[in-house]
Order: sequence, then structure tokens, then C-alpha cells
Amino acid sequence: MPAPTTADLVFTGGPVHTVDPARPLATSVAVRGDRIVAVGHDEVADLIGPATEVVDLHGRLLVPGFQDAHAHPVGAGVEMGQCDLSGAAGADACAAAVRAYADAHPERPWITGGGWSMEAFPGGRPDRRLLDAIVPDRPVYLVNRDHHGAWANSRALDVAGVTRDTPDPADGRVERDADGVPTGMLQEGAMSLVARHIPPVTPDEQLDGLLRAQSLLHSLGVTAWQDALLGDHASTADPAPAYRRAVEGGLLTARVRGALWWDRARGLEQLPELLARRAEFTFGTLNCHTVKIMQDGIAENHTAAMLAPYLTACGCASDNAGISFVDPGELAGIVTRLDAEGFQVHFHALGDRAVREALDAVEAARRANGYRDNRHHLAHLQVVDTADVPRFRALGATANVQPLWAAHEPQMDELTIPFLGDRRAARQYPFADLVRAGAPLAFGSDWPVSSPDPIAGLHTAVNRHQPGSGRPVFLPGQRVTLAAALTAYTAGSAYVNHLDGTGTIAPGMLADLVVLDRDPFAHPAEEIALTRVEQTFAAGRRVHHAAWA
Repeated sequence: MPAPTTADLVFTGGPVHTVDPARPLATSVAVRGDRIVAVGHDEVADLIGPATEVVDLHGRLLVPGFQDAHAHPVGAGVEMGQCDLSGAAGADACAAAVRAYADAHPERPWITGGGWSMEAFPGGRPDRRLLDAIVPDRPVYLVNRDHHGAWANSRALDVAGVTRDTPDPADGRVERDADGVPTGMLQEGAMSLVARHIPPVTPDEQLDGLLRAQSLLHSLGVTAWQDALLGDHASTADPAPAYRRAVEGGLLTARVRGALWWDRARGLEQLPELLARRAEFTFGTLNCHTVKIMQDGIAENHTAAMLAPYLTACGCASDNAGISFVDPGELAGIVTRLDAEGFQVHFHALGDRAVREALDAVEAARRANGYRDNRHHLAHLQVVDTADVPRFRALGATANVQPLWAAHEPQMDELTIPFLGDRRAARQYPFADLVRAGAPLAFGSDWPVSSPDPIAGLHTAVNRHQPGSGRPVFLPGQRVTLAAALTAYTAGSAYVNHLDGTGTIAPGMLADLVVLDRDPFAHPAEEIALTRVEQTFAAGRRVHHAAWA
């Protein structure tokens, strides 16, 4: 039987932004099965047959599917069904939301959830007594928006046996009052002191969370992502089984790269387990050839690893330069071995010392193993020393950044800049410097830490302020063009995700495509955030069609 000469799906009446340097613009695209078979102009109409679905763009923009290079969708989806504080502005609103949730769920033995913002509380540190007044008889444990700290009530501390005599773990801190009594705020590794006592999320709840998250991401034009933590960590149960169930049930319509969690309390003795998990959870549209190493914390609670100490409230140097969770000397050996085993390494590196330690480890792996196509990447990159910017290109390390964070907002202005100092604060999120230096660039959201909406990320990367914030431009010299930002959220993230058949619109590529309701290139940069996703296609299959379209 001869091969079909018509397409199953044709987009006409462009524009089409292909993100393909050989042919950046087109007006028509044809799809057969799960692949793009033609990109061009009027000649593509020759592939339209009686059974072809034709999508007339009418001037709307067709782009490749967005890919998120760093997100936590399963946990985010689960949290959407728990006590959600992401929309609460201020301590009173948080208290009201906790009270409403507790009243609505008297059957829950624990009140869990999160999403509260640090700026809602003095110094970014809420107190257990506020929760005690609302829920005195049940333990409460609520992670903050960054997921680097948690707020617990007295009942939760009692269940966990956390008292004034409890020592701080090596990778975290129990906040205490002037008398040494725990306040209920747990930083980094101290979260697990309470989290390990929380009843585990059920497999069905996890699967529901994944599907809830996938639906939301598709509605935002996201067709693939890297899940930045597959494993048990703090109050987060291992998402890998939920992905397995989704693949086996034919429910995972996205492509997912899973980053297996590196237990920083252990060393290379965990390598056989990682190899076994890689084999177990790599099938279908799920690939787990990545290991996630969290090298430091965050700047707001002064656990991000810095080359020089943080400042105090009076502007003086403190004795705290943050935490390197993995000893830098050991890190080089770990990364070299993981690289030799064919793992991609996904670093959490936020402070300038952590960035340098991660790059040093990649350099050690390159020296020992030669250049291997494992595509190591460093996520977050809040502060990067100028000497380290050109090393990304030299080492082939991708800068995996979260564009929504590159803006003035309360956590930045009140909890970060004053403690970094002007000179160091001016080196935050250096997107343009990285682009000028030839660094591979990928975008991600770190959802649920921040919004998973790529359009909001594009707007912030180009304008260096969040949509509708009304705040000044944040370090305007680090703005990037819309074309560069769109490439980072498509082809750049596809490269990090090892999805070489995606990320651009070209013949032979998978038909992961997004129809936007307008062409943001034809409007002022200040209007990028007005753009909305109308339709999303994954492998040629429509997975979202906006109700308003």
C-alpha cells in the first residue's frame, strides 16, 4: 500500500515561529501521525485531503510546545488538593485559610499543604502560636512557597519530639526564640524532623495530583518537563510510582525526564540503587537518566552557599556564608562517577559558591571522562560570580534558570537584597550575561515554588518585572529578547530534557505544538503577559483547547 500523501492535521494562515535557525518563520505546518511532515507556506496546502483537520491560525502564533526544565508537578498537584496558601496575602489571610481548611476537613489527622510567602511574616519566619490558636488539637505542617522551610504548630512539634534540646541537623536549622524554644519555623533539613511523622500520601492521591498537574500544564502550553525530584524528601513522597501508573494506564500525555534524588546524607554507596531506579522507571514517555544534587539552600533564609558571608540587618558582615550540602571535594568525585555511568546531573546551585562548586565538579568529570553527552545543568543561579559566567559555555553546562524570580518582589527587596549587599545583589540572575557568553540556556518554573505559566516567565525574562507588579525594572541590563526567551523555554529545555525530537518546528520533529491567541512579537514587550494559550498538541494529539476559543 503506498504511503499516504495527505496530512492528518494542517495549520495555515500563520505566523509560525519555528525556533529553527535554518527556517525561523513560516505560515503553514503539516502533521501526519505524531510527526511534522512539512513546514512552509502555501505549498503545504497540497497535503490537505478530505480527512485532514485544518486549523486556520488567522494571524495567531504557532510555536513549539513549551518545556519546563525544572518543576515538581506531582507535589504541586497534590498540594492543590490540600491547604493551599498560595493565594494568601499576609499573615491574617494565611490564618483564615488554615482555619477554613481545618473546619472543612475535621476528619484529617494532620493539616498539611503550603504555599505561604515568607514576606507575609516578620523576617520571613511565622510562629507556631498563630497556628496553635487556630488548630490546637491536631498537628499542622505547612511548607512555604520555596519549599525550603516549613511552619509547624506546637502539636506537630510535640509529635516529632522537637524541643529546646533538639540539635540542629547538619543541613538545616530549627528557629528558636530568645529562650531557645522552637518557634515552629523549620529551615531546610530540619523540615524532616516533623515531616517524617506525617501520614504518607496515598498512591491514588499522588496519581490524582499528577493528572491534575498535567491538565494545568497542558492548558499553559507545556508538553514536556523535567521533574526535579524523584525520591522521598521532607514531606514529599516519591513521585516515581505515580508516573509509572500513569504510563502503564496510558494517561501520561506529556514527556517527562525524571531527576532521581541524591541522598546527601550518603555517598556513592547509593549508586546501585540509582542504577536500579533508572532501569525501573525509564519506559514509555518517562526517562530517569538524571540525578538531582541539591548543593545549597536559598538566599532568603541565608542557606544559599555564598563566596562571602551574608550581611546582618545593620549591613555588617556576619559569620554565615550559607551551607554546601555536599562537601565540594566529595562532590567532584560523585559527579565524575555519575557522569561515567551515563547520568545527567541536575544541580540545585543558587549561591555563587554553590555555582562554582558545581562547575568545578563538572570540570573534574570532563577531565576524567572526556566530553560525554550527558548535558549537566545548574538550576536557579541566583548569584553567579563574573569569573564563572564563561565557564558554562567552556564546560557545556546549561544554565537552567527560573525567569519569574528575576524581578523586584517582597522576598527579593526585603529578605534578599539587604543581606547580599549592593555589589553582590547586582549579579543576580544574569541572563543576558550568560547569553552573551554563549552559555546554553533553559527555562523552568520550579512550580509550585512559582507559577508554571511560561507566558509569565517570558514576560519577566524580557521585561525584568513580573506582569502587573508595578515595581521597577530589576537589573535592566540583564533583559533578554523575546526570541532568546522563547528559545530557552522550547529548544533550550528540550536539550536539557534529552528530547532531541522536540523543541523546534521542522520536518521529522514530534508535533508538540502550541497555538497562542496572538503574536507577541507583533506587540510591545510590555504586553507579552496578555498572550494566552488557545490550543496545545502533544505528539499531534490535541490535549488542550481553551473553552473561550
